[in-house]
Amino acid sequence: MCLHFTEEDNTTLYSALHQMTDNPFHLWENHSKDSSMLTLPSGFLNDEQFYIIFLFIIYTLQLINNCAIIINSLIIAVFVKLGFSEPSNISLTALAVCDFTLAVLLTWNNLCFWLSYHNVRLPFHSANVSLLTGGAQWAFLSSTVAWITAFISFERCLCILVPLKVRRLITPRGTFVAMLIIILLTFCPSFFIYVRYKFVWVFDPYLNITILNTIPVNSEFAILFEKISFVICGVIQPLLAFSIVLVCTVLLVVQLRKISSWRMSVTSAKSKRVRSEENPAASSSAAEARICQKEERLVRMVVGIAFIFIVSYIPTCIFLLCYVVFDEFNQFGVYRRLFMVSSFIISLGQPISGSVNILIYYKMASKFRSVFRRLVRLDRQERRELE
Repeated sequence: MCLHFTEEDNTTLYSALHQMTDNPFHLWENHSKDSSMLTLPSGFLNDEQFYIIFLFIIYTLQLINNCAIIINSLIIAVFVKLGFSEPSNISLTALAVCDFTLAVLLTWNNLCFWLSYHNVRLPFHSANVSLLTGGAQWAFLSSTVAWITAFISFERCLCILVPLKVRRLITPRGTFVAMLIIILLTFCPSFFIYVRYKFVWVFDPYLNITILNTIPVNSEFAILFEKISFVICGVIQPLLAFSIVLVCTVLLVVQLRKISSWRMSVTSAKSKRVRSEENPAASSSAAEARICQKEERLVRMVVGIAFIFIVSYIPTCIFLLCYVVFDEFNQFGVYRRLFMVSSFIISLGQPISGSVNILIYYKMASKFRSVFRRLVRLDRQERRELE
């Protein structure tokens, strides 16, 4: 939604926006004669501390984002080659696609803040516009990742609790539909942000050009809508998904120990019997052991994915609780600098977890490892070394 004002109105509106938004970089150094713009309370962090911490986080985050984009591209390519006959391949591909998109959105945000820091003249207010074109989408897509991880953990729990019925309950088509529903319920509400905020064309008297900026809609409906949507989509949904992953991971770890104990007992029993060729019962036990070993590897892989998600998502849960409890802990409050630094710190966890997943797939899934090695030409290099 875009509006246009007269030049006089634009000048007044732009000054008001400066006071309201407090851009984390060049707005502190604006050339207005109004000294109140330069003395807005920041909470805990002064200018120098904020500059150092923020720039360090941005450069570190971008380095991790580049790795996440490359790694998740490889993961998607491997699963495409493997095909989607297995439900787990569909859910893991959806997870990789979300991780890839998150890294792209974070790259866009980093670029916008970097341009803002260096006072690059653009036809739009880079820091503020990025909040509506990347920041909000990133926040909601993080919830999507949480729910996909919860689905993967829940699916593995069903395989343990009802192994005979799980093939009918979890099908490739059903998994695909479940991924679409999760995306619709968690990511699509991010566009509700445009009910509370809107784009406006504002005349910048300091740059002497008209630029695109954002302002909040202060109607009662918009404010109430923002509060309700944030509580549901920004707090309840992520924390509920986190709780599901936590519970399912505990159940999987307990079951994993039972599987390991059972496999040890089968191995011990085999050692007391004659050779499997002479004993059909022993051959049957060996086949069961191999099936159990395959199931164990899959459970270990899911536990690894869930464990990395839990560790990386704990700071996000703390951040959301602080946002709800402390009124001034937001992008416009007294502690806005601390809020922005914290938001960028917790965003480090998502690309890291999305990048580390490939190590779990490579170690636990033999088919993934085989296709990955062919994809990056590792097998060909090994043959050349042997020759």
